[in-house]
Amino acid sequence: TSFDGGLWIMGKREKTGVNFNIPLLEVPKMILDKYKGSLPNNVVLPVLSNQKMNAYLKEIGDLCGIEKELTFHLARHSFATLTLSKGVSIESVSKMLGHTNIKTTQIYARITDSKISHDMAAFAGKMKGVETKLAVNP
Repeated sequence: TSFDGGLWIMGKREKTGVNFNIPLLEVPKMILDKYKGSLPNNVVLPVLSNQKMNAYLKEIGDLCGIEKELTFHLARHSFATLTLSKGVSIESVSKMLGHTNIKTTQIYARITDSKISHDMAAFAGKMKGVETKLAVNP
């Protein structure tokens, strides 16, 4: 738990030593609750090497019929792209990923056509009154 009473994953990036904090959504909380107590010493998630994690992801992909090679790096990239496309600020995503420089996060961020469409629709909604005033009083 954290300052807001929610359940968070907190850790330190092995690659950079930078701390990261990620609040969990309901489905991951339910999965963790299901397996709580199944590991010794109250460990919630085992600490796995990148190689072992990728081996498990490959196995999961095979079981699900996913032909694309699943990797931990791909999972991070997907997380960054999905959260950004759903409106989470790049600053928050950067902090959750443990990046020290927002430019690193921008590498993960792909601006999708749907995101551009959504942003412009929101902008158009905000401009309605302004457009009307400009059209009436050129």
